[in-house]
Amino acid sequence: MQIIHVDMDAFFAAVEIRDNPDLAGKPVIIGALPGERGVVSTCCYEARKYGVRSAMPISEAYRRCPDGVYMYPNSKKYYEASKHVRKIWDMYTDLCEYISLDEGFLDVTGSAHLFGGAEAIAHEIKRRTKSEVNLTCSVGVGFSMMSAKLASEEKKPDGFFKIETPADLKNLIIDRGVRTIYGVGAKTAEELARIGITTVRHIYENREVVSGMFGKHGKQIVHLADGIDARRVTPYTEQKSIGNEHTFQTDISDLNYLKDVLLLIARKLSFELRTKGIYACTVTLKATYGNANMQLVTRSKTGDATNKTQEIYKTVVTLLEKIDRRPVRLIGISVSGLTNAPSLQLSLFDTGEGAKREKADDAMLKVQVKYGRGIVKTVGELNAEKRTVEEED
Repeated sequence: MQIIHVDMDAFFAAVEIRDNPDLAGKPVIIGALPGERGVVSTCCYEARKYGVRSAMPISEAYRRCPDGVYMYPNSKKYYEASKHVRKIWDMYTDLCEYISLDEGFLDVTGSAHLFGGAEAIAHEIKRRTKSEVNLTCSVGVGFSMMSAKLASEEKKPDGFFKIETPADLKNLIIDRGVRTIYGVGAKTAEELARIGITTVRHIYENREVVSGMFGKHGKQIVHLADGIDARRVTPYTEQKSIGNEHTFQTDISDLNYLKDVLLLIARKLSFELRTKGIYACTVTLKATYGNANMQLVTRSKTGDATNKTQEIYKTVVTLLEKIDRRPVRLIGISVSGLTNAPSLQLSLFDTGEGAKREKADDAMLKVQVKYGRGIVKTVGELNAEKRTVEEED
């Protein structure tokens, strides 16, 4: 395979600097303002010199970089920039997997010969991104998804790197930490460290031990360390999940308020699913408790494929009632197991109140498409929206 990984450099911050040159050279931090709840979405490289990182609480970012320029995200602006970037990628292959607004994989195995090879495509993407969108990106070329991803990280920012063979991959990462390997998170790394396995070299030296500790996942870790990566680039039309979340400015214990916020989120997700003509089989609740460690909990339930607000909402409320009743800082919903066909078992909507509700949902969707998603809201949604706005004021 010939895989390209493109990663925009400090994307949100770079867009802001592009549109306001006075910010150039300053530590720009996107997320929330000092004194508010929230985390860093991204920051420019000047801010990273102070130790600021994505997902860091704004309070910690401000402690490290009190002279930074703190800004709210401008989603519409970033989405437009992302569309321009993706149009460039789509010129070279129809196998593009968009990981986020600022990152994606391109499988150019079948098209590379048309453009002078994968390396030529990578350099052309960099050139066009700079000339047409006025942003920089780091691009990696590899023989697999993991090797391409690692290659793009090697020369950031505005870099290019190529990993041609499994032997090249091994030579590059052999003395790096185990988290270099795709799928090795903090918990897995901690368990490996308990038995003295902290580098990729240690994985090579303890293949059977790693495989035995984690079973199928352990075998995958060993394979990836050897450069064996069976994953394939999945086009965006085969999106894996859709999600939305809300961070509160103060910890929330009010269960009814949390339910109202979840209803707002469920309606947003339903709108996106229905306008795309897809359905979701799995609903996942995400909640971060308002403690010092910002403990994250997730709960999921899989059932019939749906794209209805009330079905998503009822499922997630059931999940909410099963977690500990403690003050919550962040709450969200994601839906996955996406399909373009509904389940055959639609008993809720066969007759009676269910059928009436389905017709009402259909009518509401038409109104929302014509006039905007926020044109129709329940009393609970209005109350939740009012409270979240008041928190932010």
